[in-house]
Amino acid sequence: MRAHRGSIIRNIDWISIIIYLILIIAGWINIYAAVYDENHQSIFDISMRYGKQLIWISAAVFIASVLLIIDSKFYSAFSYIIYGLSMASLIGVLITGIVSHGAQSWFQIGNIRLQPAEFAKMATALALAQYISRDSFSFKNTKDFILCFVIISIPVILIMLQPDVGSALVYSSLIIMFYREGLNGIWLLFFSTLIFLFILSLIISQTVLIIIIVILTIIIYRINTYKFKQTAYAIAAAVIIGLLSYGILYFSDYSININYIVFFAALTYGFTGFVIAIFKRNKTLRIFASIMILAVLYVMLVNYFYNNILKEHQQHRISEVLGIETDPLGTGYNVNQSKIAIGSGGFGGKGFLNGTQTKYNFVPEQDTDFIFCTIGEEWGFVGAFLVLLTFLVLILRIIWLAERQRSVFSRVYGYSLAVVFFFHVIINIGMTIGIMPVIGIPLPFFSYGGSSLWAFTIFLFIFLRLDANRLEIFR
Repeated sequence: MRAHRGSIIRNIDWISIIIYLILIIAGWINIYAAVYDENHQSIFDISMRYGKQLIWISAAVFIASVLLIIDSKFYSAFSYIIYGLSMASLIGVLITGIVSHGAQSWFQIGNIRLQPAEFAKMATALALAQYISRDSFSFKNTKDFILCFVIISIPVILIMLQPDVGSALVYSSLIIMFYREGLNGIWLLFFSTLIFLFILSLIISQTVLIIIIVILTIIIYRINTYKFKQTAYAIAAAVIIGLLSYGILYFSDYSININYIVFFAALTYGFTGFVIAIFKRNKTLRIFASIMILAVLYVMLVNYFYNNILKEHQQHRISEVLGIETDPLGTGYNVNQSKIAIGSGGFGGKGFLNGTQTKYNFVPEQDTDFIFCTIGEEWGFVGAFLVLLTFLVLILRIIWLAERQRSVFSRVYGYSLAVVFFFHVIINIGMTIGIMPVIGIPLPFFSYGGSSLWAFTIFLFIFLRLDANRLEIFR
């Protein structure tokens, strides 16, 4: 037994643990700066948030130590059970959870609040690792492909019901892990296209966007089938009809609406090239027609989701980022103040506890979602760069560790950790500098609270325990 423990201690990646300790200590110090109170100057004062964070950190270190002791085979053997219990907790929070910030996402246990959505990421990664590590697994197999997305979809649906859009979006990052494990690159292009269409659906008229989709589909189809002459004729016809429709509207004293012009042009183009050909027995044509129909339905679904599912403040936040509307004193207040705080830090920062934006509470949620603006204001570009560099080193370290695993289970789990961690860092920091919508995603190891800290600690240290036995192959 002692020899076994000695082997674990020798094989543990202590570099990752040191980086972890640096991050949680830096996070604790910045929480102290964010909510500093001259009447409670002791950083150990448990009546203040920085004192409570120290308790969460102490508990996290204890949890990490326990995880390193547990046999690594436990995590693969009980992965589906852990996933099932996690999904049960997501159902339970919809029944007995408390509402905070407009979402029923928390269990209240005495003075402690736990958010099961944070822990569900780790559980989902375990379930995916167990399923993908099967000998017969292949993304080319339709059943395997669908089941992997089902494993992800279950927590996403349950979290959306709370509703917590930010936590649900995190699961989209797992597609990158799928690509590493053999998913065809065309699917990355597909999901990137969905994101692009989502953005276009919000900044362009739905009618115009649908017409553009139809036209582009027809052009690409014709080029794909080498019908360049017919394509040129159809485009010429579309331009002519467009100009004629413009002229008719102009001389008839109707208000000129670009939607009508594009509509007439697209209608002509469709009838001359695509709509008539739809009746031909052409497999390529059927594929393009299906893609076009699905794209149109997706655009209509996005508009319905945006206008009927998202709450008004969420709509405004997305609109602020996309430049559709500007409200620096309303929905854009947090981001605007955050950018002022970060920008005012300059190169070297204003100094520890000297941030005016921080000290006078100009930025709401500054110790949670907007903790990075405290770093930018008090530590400046240098401090922000060092924090980002530390995160980058940890993520690259995790990827390097994942690549050296003999077990597919360990590799899949490691990559899941890396992409989820990366997504959190990019989105959170993007929120604070105004390039991402404010969706309530914490900065790992920095944002105040036990749920995020404990969840990422468990996520990371399970992987470090698996890595300590990297020469074993888990089933």
